[in-house]
Amino acid sequence: MTASAQGRPTTVQPRTPRRRLSSSQRRKLGVMLMGAAALVAVITAHAALAPQAFRLTALVFDAYQVIKPRAATDPPVAVIDIDEASIGKLGQWPWSRGTVAEIVTRASGLGAAAIGFDIVFSEPDRTAPARLVEEMRRQGIAIEVDPDLPDPDALLAGAVASNAVALGIALSNETSVAASDPKAGFSFVGADPRARLLPYSGALSNLPELTERASAMGYFSFPPAADNIIRTFPLVSKSGDKLYPALSIETLRIAQQASSFLLRSAGSEDGAAITDLRVGALDVPLSADGEIWIYYSGLPKMNVISAADLFDPTKAAMLMGQIQGRILLVGTSAVGLRDIVATPIDPAMAGVKVHAEIIDQIASGVFLQRPDWMIGAERAAAVAAGLVLLLVLATATPALSVVTGLLLAILVAGGSWVAFAKALKLFDPLLPMAALGAVLLTALPLLLMLTHREKRFVRESFGRYLSPTLVERLSENPEGLTLGGEDRELTILFSDIRGFTALSEKLTPAELTGLLNNFLTPMTQVLLQREATIDKYIGDAVMAFWNAPLDIADHPQKACLAALDMVSALERLNRESGMALKIGIGLNTGMACVGNLGSDQRFSYSCIGDSVNLASRVEGMTKLYDASILVTEDVRARTTGLLFAEVDRVRVVGRRAPVTLFALVGVAGEISGRVAELVQRHDDFIAAWQAGDLGVARERLQALLSMPENALTGTHALYGERLAELPETAPEGWDGVFTANSK
Repeated sequence: MTASAQGRPTTVQPRTPRRRLSSSQRRKLGVMLMGAAALVAVITAHAALAPQAFRLTALVFDAYQVIKPRAATDPPVAVIDIDEASIGKLGQWPWSRGTVAEIVTRASGLGAAAIGFDIVFSEPDRTAPARLVEEMRRQGIAIEVDPDLPDPDALLAGAVASNAVALGIALSNETSVAASDPKAGFSFVGADPRARLLPYSGALSNLPELTERASAMGYFSFPPAADNIIRTFPLVSKSGDKLYPALSIETLRIAQQASSFLLRSAGSEDGAAITDLRVGALDVPLSADGEIWIYYSGLPKMNVISAADLFDPTKAAMLMGQIQGRILLVGTSAVGLRDIVATPIDPAMAGVKVHAEIIDQIASGVFLQRPDWMIGAERAAAVAAGLVLLLVLATATPALSVVTGLLLAILVAGGSWVAFAKALKLFDPLLPMAALGAVLLTALPLLLMLTHREKRFVRESFGRYLSPTLVERLSENPEGLTLGGEDRELTILFSDIRGFTALSEKLTPAELTGLLNNFLTPMTQVLLQREATIDKYIGDAVMAFWNAPLDIADHPQKACLAALDMVSALERLNRESGMALKIGIGLNTGMACVGNLGSDQRFSYSCIGDSVNLASRVEGMTKLYDASILVTEDVRARTTGLLFAEVDRVRVVGRRAPVTLFALVGVAGEISGRVAELVQRHDDFIAAWQAGDLGVARERLQALLSMPENALTGTHALYGERLAELPETAPEGWDGVFTANSK
């Protein structure tokens, strides 16, 4: 208590000491923080560099399509191919519009459901009679032509008007020339999603007379890709404020004789996202930006008709079977015409076949999808996988952590594949796998460093008083070590040399040091072999215990065997050195507090408690009873195969309750019959003594003293002295308990 300025007492509250983290807790915290930082860094970098990261993701999705392309069908689409053979037969491209009109007329006559041109007719036909006359007159050649000769562009316009034909246009940001007005309208279910559509500044369109006569018009131009691989295609785009359909869905529309498209969207006007599109009776799921993920099959069963074959009358019957009821796309695979693109399954595919793939995919109803929520799912998977790995890293061994990381990576990759193969969903495995890699590559080195440091600390701290086997076990599992103290059941051993003080007076310091070293070395070896923890050396005395810092099974048994081994080792030492040293060993089993005890400047691993004090008192009693090994009842009751002789019931210094002491004679199967007889007669004597039958006790004691090779001679001599001072009969209140007055 202290007084304040006003004289009022003020209570000073003691400060609660901070609880320090153990080395294991610090290791876990460090690993978790390092791994969490790596996890956050990967997810942040992935979000910031999304376009670059998606290039790698796209390669994964490409590989999926190569491994498992879309199942081949009998497609509702065929291609009229302006190939090298057609150019060889019909002449250099561009052909006369009259020839193109003939293609339209012949294909329609063979039963084509619709015809789409992957070509733009943006300039007048150079073979038109009027243009030829003009060119010749420019060269100074006077020529007259019949004004009634047909204009090829007019012939094509007529063919387009008379049949279900969709003209192609090329939307582009390289021109500001406005595109012709679209032929089909769009209606909306939900908010207007124009803000999400790919915008174009203009287009390369067809001749006005062709556009005016056409009933359908769609764009075929591929939007630019970072790696020039066509994986997606926008089915709806905008130029100005007008919406334009892709050539694929425009040909599907006129093939079904539909008049318009229906776009569904979700969200508000500012953030409307497209969900799907309906063309005729067909529904097409789209991305929020109006794109379709193209799931390629390679169209191995699709009819590809050389354009020249349409002009061969002998092939008409065959062509009817290939064309009738199908959508025809007119395009080119001739290398010189440069309509070749790269796809996930083919590095050089004719562009017209990509549009055919889209038509076949829509007709078959098989769609790859990557919904907007998939990115969130991938990030959630990355966080979940990273946290699981972090938990394992913080609690398990490095080897198990690596195995867990590999298993999680396999699980993520397998889940991505299953999502593609079974559900046609595109789940990016790279982000979760990158998160796992980052966590493992950053946290694992830290874990290894901290684990190594922790093992080194354990080896340095315990290597001198634990056996190498136990040190290795403890270093592999430092959790077995609780710093600061814990209550555990221990078996405690105390031993010292009998008459050491008198012996030390006869020896020089150097001789005494040599004696102790020669004595303590074999004692230490015995204790370590029996899995003891050596607590300390106090001159000639040794303190050791079992069952800490690691659990030791049957520790009372191992302690007794260690005590017997110590006596045997001392006998060998005496034979080899010519000395006559004797030791006393006391053992007790009980609860004690064990841990790092001492000060902040210096501490050691030790144990304290009443059970420890009792073990020390038992060792002291060996002098009185002239016994090599004495143990308590708690030790004797938890051993098997050992022979004990009850020595006395003693009230030791510091304890009111008496303690029953037993002399450890040896291993039951290794002692002679004479020793077994000695122990039996001794037990009979002790029974008479404790019962207060002193006359019988005297008779039995005399018989014991007369036995040769009596290992309990000192004990029996002590009882002889006690009986000599006692009357013939036991005094009133006799309990047979001896009260010790010294330690």
